[in-house]
Amino acid sequence: MLDTAGPLVIFDCDGVLVDSEPVSVRVLMDALRRKGLAIGEEEVYRRFLGRSLATVTRIMRDEFGIEADESFLDDMRHDLYARFRKELRPIPGIGETLDRMTWRRCVASSSQPERIRLSLTITGLIDRLEPDIFSAAMVARGKPAPDLFLHAANEMNADPANCIVIEDSPAGIEAAHRAGMATFAFTGGSHAGVPGYRERIEALAPEVVFDAMPDLIHLVQKHLEDRRDAGSKGPR
Repeated sequence: MLDTAGPLVIFDCDGVLVDSEPVSVRVLMDALRRKGLAIGEEEVYRRFLGRSLATVTRIMRDEFGIEADESFLDDMRHDLYARFRKELRPIPGIGETLDRMTWRRCVASSSQPERIRLSLTITGLIDRLEPDIFSAAMVARGKPAPDLFLHAANEMNADPANCIVIEDSPAGIEAAHRAGMATFAFTGGSHAGVPGYRERIEALAPEVVFDAMPDLIHLVQKHLEDRRDAGSKGPR
């Protein structure tokens, strides 16, 4: 039974529920190479990790002079989905964690709705999270703007102050902070070893940094206890 009085736990998808970031980055690098731009993996992560498609295409246009027309996006999407069907895996321990979790939860991802549902279906997670799935396509501004997380909280009838966001990207952590939500940074995805990644995460001072998904329930419980203890003491 769900604890309707407890927090709303908001999961990002890529790099938090599914271990998709390395596949996505390789697909993007290949697509950019076909456009004549050779860009390294570390720079791709730094510029694009956690960003919406609209933001990615804007960066490509403004910073690299590459127009992402429909043909370009269709080719990239076809390549990505084909690789997902062959390679995509859930984050280790996420299924069991969701099964044990009694708090309300939802998904708020920068990806398009079709991609989110495909990812969750391939990895066997869709039934644990449907229908509470929200995409950056539903709001005016993607991460690091707070719009998506605030939209998810509103749709779930949750106070932003009573939400905990599970994120893996600097853009997502910034968005959660700007939404007034607690942020748990998950650093257990395959991309966590990219140079500079952990330093960028820690520089944003999330409330919690963790790298094993089965630890999440204990960490949420501890966060709630610490918050209750702080509230019971009141101002000095």
